[in-house]
Amino acid sequence: MTIAETPVGVGRAGDHDLTDQELAELSAEFERLPASKIIQWAVDRYAPHLAMTASMTDAVLIDLAHRVDPAIEVVFIDTGYHFPETLATVEEVRRHYGLNLRMMTVARQDEALWAADPENCCSAVKVGQLDRALAGKAAWMSGLRRGEAGTRAGAPIVSRDLRGLVKVNPIATWSDEDVAEYIAEHDVIVNPLTKRGYPSIGCMPCTTPVATGEDPRAGRWRGKAKTECGLHLA
Repeated sequence: MTIAETPVGVGRAGDHDLTDQELAELSAEFERLPASKIIQWAVDRYAPHLAMTASMTDAVLIDLAHRVDPAIEVVFIDTGYHFPETLATVEEVRRHYGLNLRMMTVARQDEALWAADPENCCSAVKVGQLDRALAGKAAWMSGLRRGEAGTRAGAPIVSRDLRGLVKVNPIATWSDEDVAEYIAEHDVIVNPLTKRGYPSIGCMPCTTPVATGEDPRAGRWRGKAKTECGLHLA
């Protein structure tokens, strides 16, 4: 099956109009397509039952998606533990693009969850909020890239997640150089922390600066075996 042969369908949560094999075939075909074409496919097929997540390390995927569909829903999970710079970046990006932004805000806890239960904090805070945000959706997009970490090296461009939703990673094949080049060419908004030794930005208590030569995600959950928050494993 090719991209031209896949009919546009009205998406809904748990939509199985494409088999896993068909998704795998599309993912292989998308290896040769620019990110904008992949985003266009997702929008044509699943909007308005489509959302995209944003960590606000940079606005590369948002910029790409906004050029295809300015009305696309962008989800940001406010865990209550973000750096002030990240929250400021959210607002700057929202204003710049006039985003259709959906903020998923975690209820305030009596005790800091990251300290009380660090192993389950991400699943309770991030994954739980993403589940809420994706209720009623058929597909979602993320800025996950294979070059970010060994755990992501085999990430497909299109697949089905554990919820039964179609997950699209339009820039999965992009290198750090590709990202930097796009940012420079299009004057894309970047979280200021990236210039202060934070190439991968998560919650403030669990993110530290990265030294020259370290893995870009070495500052995430430093000293722990944990390497992923769970958003891309669900």
